Amino acid sequence: MSKPLSLAFDPIARADELWKQRWGSVPSMGAITSIMRAHQILLAEVDAVVKPYGLTFARYEALVLLTFSKAGELPMSKIGERLMVHPTSVTNTVDRLVRSGLVDKRPNPNDGRGTLASITEKGREVCDAATRDLMAMDFGLGAYDAEECQEIFAMLRPLRVAARDFDED
Repeated sequence: MSKPLSLAFDPIARADELWKQRWGSVPSMGAITSIMRAHQILLAEVDAVVKPYGLTFARYEALVLLTFSKAGELPMSKIGERLMVHPTSVTNTVDRLVRSGLVDKRPNPNDGRGTLASITEKGREVCDAATRDLMAMDFGLGAYDAEECQEIFAMLRPLRVAARDFDED
């Protein structure tokens, strides 16, 4: 599949101009459209890097989260909470990792109804290799320097706070 040719104009800037003419100036429309397009670009670039490892970015994030845990394992509910995804998404993600031999699942001895997911040695190796590749391509953000990346993080933080992703204190 070849990449489509670049347009001779910025379609988001054009949409913003047309929006202004029809409904008046709404800077948030151009901003959200840019953010959504950036999301598409970054997800495609990152997924292309992790695909050879049999991963998607969501599966990669789950592996990283397990490597960050002290024992290399977490309850499924904690994985969903930390990754901020629905329990069904966690189950699908972890089940794919189990089928790939990157994660194991077992009943949680501390919670009769819960399940623990634990990273395997193969999972650690795949996670480390994918991480090296993602770092080499700056997670798709090579157009920005370190300071600009920190600015992006800071700019988006109030949005995450407003969504109650975490307690600000």
